[in-house]
Amino acid sequence: MKITPKPSCAIAYSVQQLGDKWSLLILRDLVMHKKTRFKELRESKEKIASNILANRLKSLLINGFIEKLDPTGTKKSTQYIATEKGIAAFPIIIELYLFSINFIDENLLNESQMSIKKQIISNRLLFEDTRKSEYIFFVNELKEELNKFKLLAQLN
Repeated sequence: MKITPKPSCAIAYSVQQLGDKWSLLILRDLVMHKKTRFKELRESKEKIASNILANRLKSLLINGFIEKLDPTGTKKSTQYIATEKGIAAFPIIIELYLFSINFIDENLLNESQMSIKKQIISNRLLFEDTRKSEYIFFVNELKEELNKFKLLAQLN
């Protein structure tokens, strides 16, 4: 594995952590679309290859952007969620969206994408706060279900 020198600039650090397209798209899918499973992430419209997805998930785990929930210890039960650090990257995703949305042919956007565009342009901060709150609620429910599952497993 290649050892990369530690950046001495905040922007260089951010690019080193999140500079590839896939990491940001994975975080987008986790936070905006509440995808949690490998298969769900692989089936995103950008069609990430399985080996690249596995590599990026590993990198995001190591760098503290996501955590893995693994209730039964099987690959099928594994779920990924954004950590506080991962959620903190959400404004970067929104800014990239705002940078490019007016240059994309609207005929290429589906109904959901058009709805998101209207929401972000209408009130960017409300959109960000709402999506973050909804995601945090979603993750808390997921963790609560996992805890119930573990408790039941211990009782049996």
